[in-house]
Amino acid sequence: MNTLSSLLTESADGRLGVLMSALSGMAAALAVALAMTVYFRLGYRSWRDVVRHGLATLAALALFGFAAYDMRHAALAYLGLNPSKPAVEFEIRMPRETLTAASDSQIELHTDRNQTLALVDGVRELGDGRSVLRGAVALNHRTADRVLVVNLPGRGTFEFRLRLPAEPHRSEQFGPWHLADRIASPATGSGASQDAYTIRYRVL
Repeated sequence: MNTLSSLLTESADGRLGVLMSALSGMAAALAVALAMTVYFRLGYRSWRDVVRHGLATLAALALFGFAAYDMRHAALAYLGLNPSKPAVEFEIRMPRETLTAASDSQIELHTDRNQTLALVDGVRELGDGRSVLRGAVALNHRTADRVLVVNLPGRGTFEFRLRLPAEPHRSEQFGPWHLADRIASPATGSGASQDAYTIRYRVL
């Protein structure tokens, strides 16, 4: 019941945002029409009149452009799309014997709207028996339901829930390390321990 209520509230808020943006666009269009009517129908008696009405027309056009941009942004947000397309840069720490090369892994971002293949950037040795797998993935949709799924052939599939809001803010520093939320299918005899796999990330 709570889930249905939250969905209805989110949908209503999205429709309200689109409606308000549409009204702003219509107001801006009306302002442009009035300004152009004044420009073409009035007889100008001095250069000051021309400058004054020209500035008014430019201001109306600027308002129209802003309203159009705002309406597009609201419409994309209502559809669940993130127009700015931020990305998450991540580092996954694991035992060195688990990962011999970056090509051994396949990483995907799973959401309630889509699945996106992550770009694997490489592997870094820590010198303490552990390795760090680096990569990045785009956040194409506005949702807080994001799970990074790491598939290591012969080792298992590891799931990390990204603790980010639907519209995350960009950050310069990596967040704290988090344990794997789930080991979906550990290989037999791999010794996969949930505590041995951690992740940290930041929003670009």
